[in-house]
Amino acid sequence: MSTKTYSVGVLLTATVLAFASHAATPAQRPEQAAAMKVGLRRITETQYRHTIADVFGPGIKVEARFEPERREDGLLALGSAMLSLTSSGFEQYFALGRSISEEVLSESRREAAVPCRPSDPAGADDDCARHFVTHYGELLLRRPLAAAEIQSRLEISASGAKQAGDFYAGLELALTSLLIAPDFLFRVESAEPDPAHPEQYRLDAFSKATRLSFLLWDSTPDLQLLAAARSGALHSQQELDKQVDRMIASPKFQDGARAFFADMFQLDGFGNLVKDPAIYPKFDQSVAESAREQMLLRSMDLLVRQQGDYRDLFTSRQSYLNRSLAAVYQVPYASKSPWMAYEFPNDSERSGILTDIGFLSLHAHPGTSSPTRRGIKVLEIFMCQATPQPPANVDFSAVQDSTKGTVRGRLLDHMENEGCSGCHRRTDPLGLALEHFDGLGQLRTMENGTPIDVSAELKDVRIEGARGVAEYLRNEPKVPACLVRNVYSYGVGSKTYGRDKAYLTAQTQAFIASGYRFPTLVRQIASSAEFFKIVAPKSKSNAPIAAATVTQLQSTAE
Repeated sequence: MSTKTYSVGVLLTATVLAFASHAATPAQRPEQAAAMKVGLRRITETQYRHTIADVFGPGIKVEARFEPERREDGLLALGSAMLSLTSSGFEQYFALGRSISEEVLSESRREAAVPCRPSDPAGADDDCARHFVTHYGELLLRRPLAAAEIQSRLEISASGAKQAGDFYAGLELALTSLLIAPDFLFRVESAEPDPAHPEQYRLDAFSKATRLSFLLWDSTPDLQLLAAARSGALHSQQELDKQVDRMIASPKFQDGARAFFADMFQLDGFGNLVKDPAIYPKFDQSVAESAREQMLLRSMDLLVRQQGDYRDLFTSRQSYLNRSLAAVYQVPYASKSPWMAYEFPNDSERSGILTDIGFLSLHAHPGTSSPTRRGIKVLEIFMCQATPQPPANVDFSAVQDSTKGTVRGRLLDHMENEGCSGCHRRTDPLGLALEHFDGLGQLRTMENGTPIDVSAELKDVRIEGARGVAEYLRNEPKVPACLVRNVYSYGVGSKTYGRDKAYLTAQTQAFIASGYRFPTLVRQIASSAEFFKIVAPKSKSNAPIAAATVTQLQSTAE
């Protein structure tokens, strides 16, 4: 019998209990009495999807629209610490949780999903339900469940089983309550007194495991990592190094690397990418999705599979194409595979990731290119240099009028606007050197009948075309330093400050010494004490994080 036929009251009870359990007092959760929450981040869409696949198998469908994420200081990973959950967003998670629970416990899957058999399939069985809840609760909440949390799910399961006359129907409700629990939807980091320094705090072992797993795998900790946390061994440097090496050697490390670079490269922008079909008839949703994937395939091949030099990302002519992209690049596509490896000719202007149509089309206007946007994003993404917002009264119409002259000429006129020239001298040269590529990223040499000049000068450095930009970035010290900063900030979920300067400098020097190898960089950061550093909490309050959502839910039920 499907959970869709159950009493709404049972489902609402499951939901309220799930959120109420998060607010349990120290008396209810004695094993956490000395702990306190020091970090809170809403999990991302990819983290949700990877977790469901890792816990229940890749065949489980996750069909939902997730709430928008927020980019802060260049990274969605930092914005996630500022996100809450709206009532409509919670309803979506609730519906998704029910859908996943039904699929996991369907007749075709339940034998593999449930590690025990009920004594009575038509009624409640606390022992079997406890086994199920304990196992999946630890994987989903990334820590062992407290006694009160287990008991609440057993009551939910028993109530549902009695109403439906089906043990597995009750178990669906218990699983749904785990999938909508705050400790699943949010990464809740806890600190505990440090035995070696009584006046200081440290991340507890399960928070350390979670921080590691989401950096390296973009997913929940596996049983082996949870076991290391449960025993306390993860607090030792030897065990930490062992786990980091094991996780980087896993195929799932590529999932973590993809998630990081998708965030750093700001590839979420493809969701809103539009182009004027009259100007760019080759552009469609398939091209947009393929362009996004091309950037990731290039990065994963070079940086993870080959463990190559990070700086080659800007100069390598090796990439991947599918049929949709081949038409835009004007390359014959003879492969029967969905994707084929392709190396652009030596005399091609395609040089590195900045000449992928993904980067070029994402940072352009719907109907024209944009040297300013492209320059801003080169500085922001690869050099960690933010550009101030333009004054509110700036007139952009002359710059965006594609019928008049070249972009270079229009920008020079625009820079006469007082208050604009300072920023444009920083941003425009790099973008102007990429002007042989139009707003979709197609190669061109003329604009409105005029040859396009792709020479530029930045800080007395002469840059000529896309290859000049590539060489400039390859030799710019800020580029590796920016990657180091981004990996660290992404992993800890916090901006860097002056106090982090010495650590980041040392990590950058080690990264350079390694030959600019990305896996080595991730390994050295993930195994460092600073990666788990916390600021001592000012209060020992364990206030619930989802009281507003519980109130909204109760109001809805009424």
